[in-house]
Amino acid sequence: MRSWCRPGPIVVVGLLFWLIAAGPLRPYRQALTNGKPPQLILVLGGDVDREHLGIRLARDLNLPLVVSGGSNLEYAQWLVREVGIPPSQVQLDYRAKDTLGNFTSLVDELRLKGIQHVLLVTSEDHLPRSMAVGHVVAGSRGIRLTGISVSCANQCREEGLRKRISDWVRAWAWVATGRDLKEWAQRRWPEALSAGGGDALLPNLKVLDPAAH
Repeated sequence: MRSWCRPGPIVVVGLLFWLIAAGPLRPYRQALTNGKPPQLILVLGGDVDREHLGIRLARDLNLPLVVSGGSNLEYAQWLVREVGIPPSQVQLDYRAKDTLGNFTSLVDELRLKGIQHVLLVTSEDHLPRSMAVGHVVAGSRGIRLTGISVSCANQCREEGLRKRISDWVRAWAWVATGRDLKEWAQRRWPEALSAGGGDALLPNLKVLDPAAH
């Protein structure tokens, strides 16, 4: 009897190989196999303890630091002075409105700067969701993330699976379309938004604030 090789499995294997080797999944493979040491520290705002740890890590490891959506400008400047690191080593970024924005507002800039490995600092109860979102968004640019958790002790608030999945889906939608589903929904069903910022700067301290543009 003559045996026939079914084309289906061959097509599937070939498609998977293309996706991983040269297609849209290639950046994720690069991120997973990237052996470079950390090149930058990213602190996700929401708790001053995160900023304390991030600034001290930046000092001890001599790495640039980006604080996304952190505390008010005056406190951040005081902390930079208190720890004693050069203001030019720190970038305060107030563009993000949520966890997804922490990544989408930065990843293209980081890629252009050649950043391939980032230390991600956030609270232990926020780390699982932020890593789930970050692996999708940063991974799409070939950037590897290593999470560093900050203890929240008795202030920990467990995040529900629904929230984690929702943000994960939003992350994939952003990678596929360049748009945030939440922002699209808010444009369709407008809701009140608020933003804040500051203007008294330490010399050489980089501050990115949408309210200033």
